[in-house]
Amino acid sequence: MTYMFGRLLEAQITELDTQPIRAVGAVVAQTCVRLVAEARNSAVVWRILYAKNPQGTVRRGSPCEEAVTVSNIPIGVQLYSVRTECAKDLPKTLAAIAKMGYAGVEFAGYYEYSAKDLRKMLDDVGLKCCGTHIGLDTLQGDALKATVEFNQTLGNKFLIVPWIDEVKRANKAACVETGKVFNAIADALEPYGMRTGYHNHHAEFTPVDGETPWDSLFAATKPSVVMQLDTGNGLAGNADLIGILKKFPGRAGTLHLKPYSPSLAASGGMEAGFKPLIGEAEVPWAEVFSLVEGAGGTEWYIVEYESDAYPPLEAVDRCLQALRGWGK
Repeated sequence: MTYMFGRLLEAQITELDTQPIRAVGAVVAQTCVRLVAEARNSAVVWRILYAKNPQGTVRRGSPCEEAVTVSNIPIGVQLYSVRTECAKDLPKTLAAIAKMGYAGVEFAGYYEYSAKDLRKMLDDVGLKCCGTHIGLDTLQGDALKATVEFNQTLGNKFLIVPWIDEVKRANKAACVETGKVFNAIADALEPYGMRTGYHNHHAEFTPVDGETPWDSLFAATKPSVVMQLDTGNGLAGNADLIGILKKFPGRAGTLHLKPYSPSLAASGGMEAGFKPLIGEAEVPWAEVFSLVEGAGGTEWYIVEYESDAYPPLEAVDRCLQALRGWGK
């Protein structure tokens, strides 16, 4: 096996060498060297951290090794994270996001631009549309045709509903009826290669009739209905993220990566819990990524950060760099 230092080595790894791996001077930041398996999805990465191992040596099984996963799932950002910047200058904001290294954006409003203009902005900076958050009413009746045409122009297949009235999730029976609505929309979108789905806040995880509305809804919907689990919102509602991903494998067509700290929320209220960035929060990322990538079906990771603890563009940039540091 050939070792390359200071950048990613991509090679087929069948067995880690038991001899010490010695770092050389060109190494930057904390990562001394990272060996990345050729299989980009759910492969094992052995990351050697220079900060823990200043001599630059490590043996298999030593405390200096950290096992993480690397994937080829592209990363987008929910534009609600930078909504003020988008309202001021959408083309400039999209250019900044592309420069950070994001592959796509998920819309939450269109800032009075046409689909054609939005598509040109995306194409100009090399971004894709990885989803949109729209009202349930835009996916029903006469409104559906215009919604489909708009998103065809954008090149978007994920039409995600970010909120439904409480009455539609008030109890298990209501969730079953709402599930029928989503199933009908899913059937209507299928000929266009599009999918609908639902995105959680915190309220969907308070049990009603012995079951959370989230579980009731997705038990009542067909697999083509996207379970867009928002990690931060879920933890804010005391959701069992790992249990949900195990119960509904392959349903997270897109996954919202939102940081959250239950310990900060316990002392400072729910909003305080959203202050940490990815890499600083208390989300069980390793288990989340392992389950999602093992089950398959996830086409996009979508970063969302909505606290005012950091400037918005800085926040989403730092979140992306943390994910890159984990091999994402």
